[in-house]
Amino acid sequence: MGRHVVPGSELAWRSSRSSGAGGQHVNTTDTRVELIWSLADTAALSPAQKELAATRLAHRLVGGTITIVSSQYRSQHRNREAARVRLEELVADAIVPPRPRRATRPTRGSKERRLDAKKRRSSIKQGRGNPSWE
Repeated sequence: MGRHVVPGSELAWRSSRSSGAGGQHVNTTDTRVELIWSLADTAALSPAQKELAATRLAHRLVGGTITIVSSQYRSQHRNREAARVRLEELVADAIVPPRPRRATRPTRGSKERRLDAKKRRSSIKQGRGNPSWE
């Protein structure tokens, strides 16, 4: 499968201070990175791929953009690389076309089990009626 590369010109970056322990280093350097990419405005994907990605990534889209945050490394450069790799994996997984469903038929055993369960359930419900006095 061909790897889809998102052009760097379509990416917006924002950096801030990471949370957690780290002393002077974490308090003075902006190592946390947010990558913002507009799915609606991208030229890297065809219209069909955009539509497929929009449906599969609907839970991650806010106003047509995807935001990925990375703060796992101590350097901003490595966090930028990690965020970009994560975006490319996300997009690559989202634009894979769905496999066609193969029609199957129920087996004889499954039909028999279903009918047997229906008969048992029916007899249980038949026994629930008011008793007749005749």
